Amino acid sequence: MTILGEYVLPRDQSIWTSTLVEALRVLDIEEKSARQALARSSAEGWVVSERVGRRVRWSLTPPGRRLLTEGAERIYAFGNEEKAWDDRWLMLIVSVPEAKRDLRHRLRTRLTWAGFGSPVAGVWVSPDLSRQREAQQIVQELGLDAQAMSFTAAYGDVGDQETMVARSWDLSDLKDRYEDFIDRFTGLHPSGERGVLRAQTELVHEWRSFPFLDPRLPLKLLPDGWSGVRAADLFHRKHVEWRPEAQAQWDELVAASD
Repeated sequence: MTILGEYVLPRDQSIWTSTLVEALRVLDIEEKSARQALARSSAEGWVVSERVGRRVRWSLTPPGRRLLTEGAERIYAFGNEEKAWDDRWLMLIVSVPEAKRDLRHRLRTRLTWAGFGSPVAGVWVSPDLSRQREAQQIVQELGLDAQAMSFTAAYGDVGDQETMVARSWDLSDLKDRYEDFIDRFTGLHPSGERGVLRAQTELVHEWRSFPFLDPRLPLKLLPDGWSGVRAADLFHRKHVEWRPEAQAQWDELVAASD
């Protein structure tokens, strides 16, 4: 999906199987696994194949193009701007009986992916008030809208905001992931025939998970020297630096397959 989004999506053209297999080989992925990945992507409706003589070429389907476009917007925009925060919180109250464990898991998974944290059972909070519509959609689709309630307000005088944040989100694992990203790509100077293509693809592939892992809290709620800021700066700087050569090396792969 990273290769499709980074190289195929910007070009309105189909791609030979051999091009995709070779691109994945650059990433140390064997041909059998590469072909299995193509088959899975096809089965999921992201790409469609066309036979030309004895060869096969692939094109993005409309749903695949839409998925990759939305993903690219989220990936490339993430960490690129800091929104002003007015100190107000969105609070969602929704409880699920203990007996309905599967429903509780689905609710937790979807709200977590939407950036919500839970300081206590049945209560979800987000500093992003624009998430209210998404929260409403989630509880409606799960059939929980009848008992759900939401509020927007500033934090009061009881307790402290820092403790609530610490109880709502486990930032320690996220911090470690950001620091691993920084350690991996800081000072990396790719070389060789396909070195920049590989480096750029791995950079994007590693970065693409962060928009879904990071609740995107305002800076004032994060620890001093938050590693996510440094990681975002590194990603955007390297992506711009490597992009021209990586795209040129992709074009070379395409030309070699024609």
